[in-house]
Amino acid sequence: MFTPSKVVICGAGLHGSALAYYLTTSGHTDVTIVEREGVGCAASGKGGGFLARDWGSGPTEQLHRVSFDLHAELARDLNVTSYRKIQVLQVEPGDAGRRGGGAAGQCPWLDGDRVDSVSIMDADGGAQVSPLELCTLLMEAAIANGATYVKGCVEGIETVEGLDGMKEVRAVLVDGAPLPCDGAVFTMGPWTALAEDWLGLPIPITGIKSTSIVFKSDADIAPFALFCSEDDRFSTHLEVYPRTSGEVYLCGVGGSEHVSPERLRQGEYPPGGVHPDPARVKAAAESFQTLSKTLGKPHPDQAQACMRPCPPDAIPIMGKVAHIKGAYVSAGHNCWGILWAPVSGKAMAELVTTGAATCVDLEPFDPARFMTKTSGGRGRKRGGVSIGEQW
Repeated sequence: MFTPSKVVICGAGLHGSALAYYLTTSGHTDVTIVEREGVGCAASGKGGGFLARDWGSGPTEQLHRVSFDLHAELARDLNVTSYRKIQVLQVEPGDAGRRGGGAAGQCPWLDGDRVDSVSIMDADGGAQVSPLELCTLLMEAAIANGATYVKGCVEGIETVEGLDGMKEVRAVLVDGAPLPCDGAVFTMGPWTALAEDWLGLPIPITGIKSTSIVFKSDADIAPFALFCSEDDRFSTHLEVYPRTSGEVYLCGVGGSEHVSPERLRQGEYPPGGVHPDPARVKAAAESFQTLSKTLGKPHPDQAQACMRPCPPDAIPIMGKVAHIKGAYVSAGHNCWGILWAPVSGKAMAELVTTGAATCVDLEPFDPARFMTKTSGGRGRKRGGVSIGEQW
């Protein structure tokens, strides 16, 4: 059984950082992480950080449950101050004057004029974390354990033919120069689509470009996550996450753009070139003002956008590249990338170091599986039920 001795991880988002952490904590310290922009520079630094234990279905149920527990372990071991359990509410926006009774009683800052009804969606299976804090702490721990961080642009791989006639990884090309290794793991989110030509493997990941906004408050904000039904006035499905820092993060603002793998490979949206849609920023702020007088404002303190990696079947791509010894892919984690990062990092570390994952079954996520083209229904789900904006 082949196990690489010198591993290069391509991408320093949460999945690359978690993999580096679990590799180095298992004693495999000859690890180099290569990142073009910076640690957590894309969705890993701009996502909402909502965690749900029981919302998986089929092959993803194991990812939800195992990774939910791993988040709690990491919060303890790395002192992740933004982690906490949080109750989840379902909110129905309504017409002016039809304010649902008891809304502010359940959530004190849900005091707007257009709250029709509020109900508990998940009483004890929700949690949250600031993804940038977690990503940074994972990378710092990996480096402290012996890993090396390199800033540079991954441009391909070099392979040689082994004695058995199979291709073997010999280097990752970084800024035109070979970085020697015998193991290469591609954890580049939607930009893993670039590796399709390098690996000779279909990687049909679509980038879902979505805007999010952040309000800041000095108030003591009661910890409730909100999932709002569609607000027809603004074409939003707001998801609202108040954080321990006093920030209030909003996504589900509508207007998501689908960026094909071909456009990603052509460089149309590089990691540092994903920007918010001003029209959706305005719509989200206006919608939230009608839900919360306490926290809503005409203009957010921060507006941003990220690119979620979504395969056609909405199932992650994780495992060995069968025809290249030492090549691996871990990408395509859709809107659950933050939740699934710990279990993905741990499972891929087990695969790299021992040849098989034991914490979860990776077979459903095999990179060699046939990708059946589908459309729609790739947004967040609670079990088999679609929740919020779908793409």
